[in-house]
Amino acid sequence: MIKKFEKAEEIFLVLTLVVMVVLIFGQVVGRYVFSDAPSWTEEMARYIHIFQVWIGASYAVKLREHIRVEAFITRFKGLPRKILETITLAIWFTMALFLAYFGTDLVLSSISNGQVTPAMQLPMWIPFLAIPLGGIGMCIRLIQQLFKIWKGDYEMHKGGDLPV
Repeated sequence: MIKKFEKAEEIFLVLTLVVMVVLIFGQVVGRYVFSDAPSWTEEMARYIHIFQVWIGASYAVKLREHIRVEAFITRFKGLPRKILETITLAIWFTMALFLAYFGTDLVLSSISNGQVTPAMQLPMWIPFLAIPLGGIGMCIRLIQQLFKIWKGDYEMHKGGDLPV
């Protein structure tokens, strides 16, 4: 199940990047060649980018590519390092859970308000959905990281792989 989630995440990020580039290219061509471009392409590219940021944040946790200061924590090994890493992940998990909870609240209130986007007239809860999805994805990834840390893998590895 986790492998399917990871693959879906990767495919989503690549496909949305392609769609966003095509939309922006169409917007530029429309503006400068035809002196007219549909307004919905700019709005759609913006919402795709919002999803990429939130889903990408979850994916970055898997790859251990988030920005973090390591000058202090790398001085520790063994149990003290595991404890410090666990505290860090607990704080981060709390923030991600906060985003998931209040992001869901935002989506639900948007559904009840009936708010729509300006150009495409999409329900506004669709773009807002990126926030709880990203928060939930980060929570899942952080739990995975916690298990890796307690198995002894607290060093950074490209691609989220275990050391060989």
